[in-house]
Amino acid sequence: MPTAVEPRGTAALLVNQRGEYLLHLRDAHKKICDPGTWSVPGGAREGTETLDEAIARELKEETGLTIADLCRFTVVECTGPDGITKGHIQVYLGHWDGDASALPVTEGIMFHHFAASSTEQLTMSPWAADVIAQHQAHTAVHRLSAAPTAAAPAPGGQTVLNVIGVHLYLERDGTVLLGLRHPDSAYAGSTHHFLAGHCEQESAVACLIREAREEAGLRIEADDVEFVHAVHLIDEPGTQPRLQMVFRARRWEGRPEVREPDKCVSWDWWPVGALPEPVVPYTRAAIEGIRAGRLYTEMGWT
Repeated sequence: MPTAVEPRGTAALLVNQRGEYLLHLRDAHKKICDPGTWSVPGGAREGTETLDEAIARELKEETGLTIADLCRFTVVECTGPDGITKGHIQVYLGHWDGDASALPVTEGIMFHHFAASSTEQLTMSPWAADVIAQHQAHTAVHRLSAAPTAAAPAPGGQTVLNVIGVHLYLERDGTVLLGLRHPDSAYAGSTHHFLAGHCEQESAVACLIREAREEAGLRIEADDVEFVHAVHLIDEPGTQPRLQMVFRARRWEGRPEVREPDKCVSWDWWPVGALPEPVVPYTRAAIEGIRAGRLYTEMGWT
């Protein structure tokens, strides 16, 4: 799910020339997120640190490394031992070809390089597995095309990948389906929003169908889905751009029900001309665009 504010967490996906990922085996007997799993190095911001400063410090503390080519790659949700989302993590991408066994182990158990195919056999942190899947998909796209994909230039010559969000627009008798976010949600607490999610290693329509089932118990067929709007936005200069794609389902099966109560507390139908307050700003902008027959909106760009 997109984040309204900068994430507190950071992580670094480091890849060597063979395409292997540097993974960190986490402590199994500590009250931490994803204990006993393989993950990637990183940690939370401290004080007034920026995300860039935090990941540089965490890498130095955990691995002794300074990686010069780090760039922002994606944002993922972190789930705690109780299965509840604890927050979001800004993941960076970089390259390192050293000996993992020679790294100092100041936290956790060990470091090791793994090929992507090997990670399927590991007990992986769910969000770290998601990051590797995203990187594999991104790499596959680049193999097929020499053109850069979904990227925007950033200060200092870095490349910032755009996060792709997928959203469901359901309309019934002049009303639209919106969910009320949980007050403790890391994103848009106590605010109304579309049913939505991040694309994983799947098409946008496949993501929409999966999220509709997981979040609200709705069954949607791909042939009943049509694209109706996109919002390309940035929260503020220097933050990660996001492309929010909105699809309408002409038909569906089931009644909306709360399937993820830690994220959403209710699903309700609201008149499209009298939306509730508060609503996520780009959700409102998308609905207004759909009603006006527009396919595209920009927000936050200067």
